[in-house]
Parts: sequence; structure tokens; C-alpha cells
Amino acid sequence: MKMGTVWDRTAEFLTDNIAAILPVALLAFFVPASIEGNFQAAMDGASPGLILALQLIQIAFGALTVWGTLAVTAMAFDNADSENATKIAGKRLPAALLVAIVCFAAILALLLPIPAVLSANGVDVVAIAQGRDFELSTGLASFVALYLIAFVILFLWLGARLIVTTAVIVREGRWLSALSQSWKLTRGLTWRIIGVMILFVLLAWVSWLAANTVFGSVFALIAGGDRAGVNLAGVLTSIVVAAVQTGFTVLIPAFTAKLYLALTAAMGLGESPATA
Repeated sequence: MKMGTVWDRTAEFLTDNIAAILPVALLAFFVPASIEGNFQAAMDGASPGLILALQLIQIAFGALTVWGTLAVTAMAFDNADSENATKIAGKRLPAALLVAIVCFAAILALLLPIPAVLSANGVDVVAIAQGRDFELSTGLASFVALYLIAFVILFLWLGARLIVTTAVIVREGRWLSALSQSWKLTRGLTWRIIGVMILFVLLAWVSWLAANTVFGSVFALIAGGDRAGVNLAGVLTSIVVAAVQTGFTVLIPAFTAKLYLALTAAMGLGESPATA
């Protein structure tokens, strides 16, 4: 199986069905991203009640983004049948949220040794979380650095093995077993998938940085960005950054859906249709 072929099929799907994908992308990706871009500024000096409300909105936006990811995945399977895709996304949403929560909990568990070791050595972890100044000994700093390097390597490896989990949820209607199914399908392709992931992350990061820096500077000069809190320059910048982010966010589920189809075809599993 060639990754180039998967990319070609992904690009063909996106270019041929942009009109059907756009409404879902705007609702599920662009709107939440453009609004959330101003949340940090709004939280500065805000009351606890407002901060809690914004955090709840972020959770709701997260669920909406998961729904959009499921919808685009279903569209990639069903040739952009948007009506059926949105219905499937709604039915698969509980399973996808459960898997996301389990994966998030696993990531937190893997990172737990860092604050545990820091606390055991008298470091104020709360100060670190709040962004205040703190000091680390050479030994502790080395431990944190080495642990984070190992974590990133493990994260990339696990991410490669679980990359088609969402596609499995949409196509096969699985819940937590979607993780093991993705693990099975990606066997033997880990390094090729990691290469694609690294390339994608670099492209997304450079694009995001360029949009945030270039347009942020321009809007700050034109609209003024020196005022604390939410301002016009920040709002305009978040809109541009959200547009760039939306493009990459749409690409992920489309690619993983086409990758899933290629993997199942290579293993002779066929293409079982998604149940409504």
C-alpha cells in the first residue's frame, strides 16, 4: 500500500466535494475555532463565573468538532452524501466521545509521573500550572526533558497505530473495540504513518505560525492590538487562523477514511457499509 495513493484519493475527494463539505466544516470547525481564539483574552481578569461559562462552551465546541470529524469521515466513505453523513455522525458521536475521553485519560496517566516527581522534590506544581516563575535543579530538568522526549516518541507510535480509530467507529459502528481494530489494521505500517504524521504536523504548525504572526502583526498595526482583553486585532487574527486550522482539520478525517479503505482492501476485508 502506497501513502501517495491515499493522499491522491484524499485530494480527489476534497476537491470534488468541497461544496458538500463546506457547510459541515464551517459549522463544526471554523466557527468554534474563530470564537475560541479569543477565549484566553476574555479569561484574563474575568470573574470565576465567566471563566467557568467559557470552559463549558469550550467543552461543547469540542463535542461539535468531534461530530464534524465523524461527518467528514462518513462523507469520505459515502461520496459526500452529506445528509446521511450527518445522521451517521450523530449516531456515532457517543462512541467517539467515549473513545476520546479514554484516550485523554490515558495521556494524562502517562504524563502523571512528571508532576509526581516534581512534587516529591518540593517543586510548586501549582505555580507551574499558573505560569508563575519556578526553579528546577539540573537533575529534575534533565528528567523532565528526557521523559517528554520519550513521551513524544511513544505518542507518535501510538498515534500511528490508532490513526484510523475514528474511521473504524464510523464504518463499523464499534465503541472501544475500535482501538484494537485500528491497531490490527495498521500493523506493519507504523513508520510510514509516523512519517506522514510528522510531515502533516510540520505543515500545519508552519501554516498556523505564519497566519498568526503575519496577519496578527498586520491587524495589530491597522486595528491596534495593545489593549488588554478582547480587541479587534485579536478577533480578526483568530478568524484568519481559524480558516487555516479548518483546512487542516478537514484533511485529517478525509485522509484517515481513505487510509482505512486502503488498509481493509489490502487485507482483503472488503468495504462493509456504515449502518445508519
